[in-house]
Amino acid sequence: MNLSQVYNTGYEVIFIAFSGIILAQFIKCTLHLIIKRNLDLRLFTTTGGMPSSHSAGVMGLSTTVGLIQGFHSIEFAIALGYAFIVMYDAAGVRRAAGKQAACLNKIIMDLYKQDLQEAGGKLKELLGHTPMQVFVGAIFGIVYAYYIHHLLKNILA
Repeated sequence: MNLSQVYNTGYEVIFIAFSGIILAQFIKCTLHLIIKRNLDLRLFTTTGGMPSSHSAGVMGLSTTVGLIQGFHSIEFAIALGYAFIVMYDAAGVRRAAGKQAACLNKIIMDLYKQDLQEAGGKLKELLGHTPMQVFVGAIFGIVYAYYIHHLLKNILA
């Protein structure tokens, strides 16, 4: 498959969405390395953190659909609606679940005197995103989609 078969097709949409997610996860690991001076490769496969890879992926997908089908199209409206639901979930529901997990972990540690394995192990606390992490991920996804779409266009011109 060559680039002319990818440009302005569903393949481009899928490529930008998934590569945007992977790149956002890479940025998350890099930021952690710079700020904490600690390389934690587990961050590459976990949820939460800056920027939101979920937001980057869905906004990259939506933006690419808009660039290909038009920002007035039904396909763009569907993609954008999907993106808003995912971003709301990342900043709202999953973040609240993470806060609840932190409270439960504290209760379990107090109850079981530091033996979390007896209680079934520690619950994952970093599930969601702050609104800023979602916003930065969304902006990254939009900019990334524009960049890759126009890069493909210029290569094929």
